[in-house]
Amino acid sequence: MDRNVKAAEINTKNDVKEIDIFRLLGAFLKHIWIIVIVSVLCAAIVFAYAYFFITPTYQSSAMLYVNNRSVSVGSTSFSLSELSASKTLVDTYIVILKSRQTLKAVAERAELDIPLNKLAAMITAASVNGTEVFRVTVTDTDPERATLIANSIAEVLPVVVEDIIGGSTVKIVDTAVVPSGKSAPSLTKYALIGFIIGLVVTLGVIVVIELLDDQVRDDSFLTQSFNLPVLASIPDLNANVSGKAYKYGKYSKYGSYQNRANNVSASKEGSTNGDK
Repeated sequence: MDRNVKAAEINTKNDVKEIDIFRLLGAFLKHIWIIVIVSVLCAAIVFAYAYFFITPTYQSSAMLYVNNRSVSVGSTSFSLSELSASKTLVDTYIVILKSRQTLKAVAERAELDIPLNKLAAMITAASVNGTEVFRVTVTDTDPERATLIANSIAEVLPVVVEDIIGGSTVKIVDTAVVPSGKSAPSLTKYALIGFIIGLVVTLGVIVVIELLDDQVRDDSFLTQSFNLPVLASIPDLNANVSGKAYKYGKYSKYGSYQNRANNVSASKEGSTNGDK
């Protein structure tokens, strides 16, 4: 019964893989140059892909202000409810901006022959810090065309809003300008992503190799893997041993047996020659 229990414990021990953190760290340090080379190579490949195969895009933005207060002659006061209503109307104006009527008017204003669904995909709008000011951003592969579309929206949207919603207006805060640099792709970001991918893949391969390596290195491997005591071990007789003597080994504290035999024979020959 005890033998069966012991066998079950050994089988359970074999089914569970223990990960030695220090062993993995040692493997990482041993292959540090491979890790660095592969990571840098992956970063270079992803960088080259982003540089040569991804078309750069540019963004141009215009800012608009939502005015929802009824202005009377000689009065400049407005209530908090009117201010809150202006913030709420921002979302409504963004929906109106993406309507077919507005997009068609923008395309005509900019004199562009472009599908309305593609034009809508190029336009994004959002409130600025939760205020009644919202920013309209156009993303395009041509920086001048992106600026033209953004300024066309700033001119067309107030007219469309005034026709649809009475008592509220949209005013231009800032017009769009031609962007000085591209917005995407970020070559630094792509290179960093490639470096991380190479690093993770290399470390993963090293971990898998170490976990699949079942070579017996020392007695601790046997005790950890099979939960069995080590009764005896054979020393490495080919190692360079100093100050140790093995009864049946190759080395002794006086050197090898062959060297001792040569020394003895040499001393005998010397004594014989002296007698003569």
